[in-house]
Amino acid sequence: MIGGLVIGDFRDRVRRPVYAVTLLAAVGLGYLAVPDAGGHWTIMDVGGNRGVYNSAYVGAVTALAGALWLTFGGFYVVRSGIARDVTTGVGQVLAATPLSTSRYLVGKFLSNLLVLASMVGALAVTALLMQLARGEDRAVNPLALVEPFLLLALPVMALVAAAALLFETVPPLRGGLGNVVWFVLAMVFAIGGQSASAPLDGLGVHQVARSMGTALEAQHGTADLGQFSLGLTKVDSPLGTFRWDGLEVSSGFVLARLALFLAAFAVALLPALWFGRFDPARGSGAEAAAEAPHRSDGTEPAGARWATAPGALPRAALPRTVPRRAGAFGRLLAGEVRILVQGVSRWWWPTAAGLTVAGFVLPMNAVTGLLLPLVWLWPVLIWSRLGSQQVENGLEVLLGAYPSARRRLLAEWASGLVLTAVTGVAPLIRMLVAGDGAGTASWVGGALFVPSLAMALGVVSRSHRLFQAVYLPLWWVLVNNVAAVDFMGAVRVGGSPAGPGPLLVGALSAAMLAVVFLVGAARRNVKD
Repeated sequence: MIGGLVIGDFRDRVRRPVYAVTLLAAVGLGYLAVPDAGGHWTIMDVGGNRGVYNSAYVGAVTALAGALWLTFGGFYVVRSGIARDVTTGVGQVLAATPLSTSRYLVGKFLSNLLVLASMVGALAVTALLMQLARGEDRAVNPLALVEPFLLLALPVMALVAAAALLFETVPPLRGGLGNVVWFVLAMVFAIGGQSASAPLDGLGVHQVARSMGTALEAQHGTADLGQFSLGLTKVDSPLGTFRWDGLEVSSGFVLARLALFLAAFAVALLPALWFGRFDPARGSGAEAAAEAPHRSDGTEPAGARWATAPGALPRAALPRTVPRRAGAFGRLLAGEVRILVQGVSRWWWPTAAGLTVAGFVLPMNAVTGLLLPLVWLWPVLIWSRLGSQQVENGLEVLLGAYPSARRRLLAEWASGLVLTAVTGVAPLIRMLVAGDGAGTASWVGGALFVPSLAMALGVVSRSHRLFQAVYLPLWWVLVNNVAAVDFMGAVRVGGSPAGPGPLLVGALSAAMLAVVFLVGAARRNVKD
């Protein structure tokens, strides 16, 4: 029975848009991991050098880059297994079977791991193709190519699979707050996991760096491991090359990676102490609350119980309402704003107000470089509702009665724009008073970009998680002064925004909004 549960869950997940988007991003990262020989962007820098693009080096750099990305993105793909069993009614069926809680958790853990392993497999294929495409060494060594994925990436994926399962069973972590908490934990793991003292060798980066350093010293007489870096960075000149033929794997390293698998398995089984497996006789009040429809921040939306109740009206039975033209869009926008912020914690508003006050008293350089990114991080859980909340709350059928679907989508996007503008009003006023025209234009571009990104990802994936998975890393790269992704004008050179121009950001926002309308129209045509 457990095998059928694993395979069925895996098939269901790989059909979702969020899986395809995350997989494409992983494959794109695999492409970036093996840049052109004359390029100035690199994923791995070994003291100003890189390995010749043979099977061992391409496999290692792609496996490490993929492990870093899937630690973030993969978590958001696999963390909804239990919630989906609740909404589809599968959980209630399983509660009536002899399947034990431990076996159910093992099945969910294995399905999570299988989904992530499929992405790792796609990365391995990408690595092979990139080795052949770059052409520096077309002699394929299958073992050297696959070994880094087995020893470096898969153990980390097991840990991610177990953490996603654990988060789903802990009430405070099963919603949007859990996504933010995981982002912070993943950042700590991504940084700390590269050190020599990381438990169970962490990401395995230190082993790779030490092995590459030995090869570099043997060939060039020097190896500065203090300059080893893993992550997308820009270099002033193309990197030099050295030959690296792979890890010399020790039994201790293999045992440490197996221990990481066992630790992940133990974490996956830990919820058996409190998880009731949908059995009302065992479930606590917290677990019962988990079985009701919830928003991304854990609050129950108005109308969710009605929309998912047995006997809900089919689409054909809903009459089209007669539109009232005068002031219709304004009323619609006001309603969408109320829906967007409904259920927000009472502590959210004082914090937002405090950030606004800080925007009027801090020095100008702190406002543009620090406060603006902060105020456009604070609403991330609310933005993530855009484009997906009607699906996740079971209201898609009800909203099908609205006479103008495009107008409703536009109003939903505009509600996100209102939230973005309100939270960022203090930096805008300061820039206007200071006569910072370039900063003001970048602010406008950013205010358009955020709700457009949230709407596009929400409509395409029909889930709030994809936006959180994309926006949080994007924000982190931005605050680390990478001008190439600065959509809000926070990264400055000589007092002026150094990122993409506001016209380019605005055009990208318009393109994403067009995707929203196209996808919405395509889905309506399919239903009709």
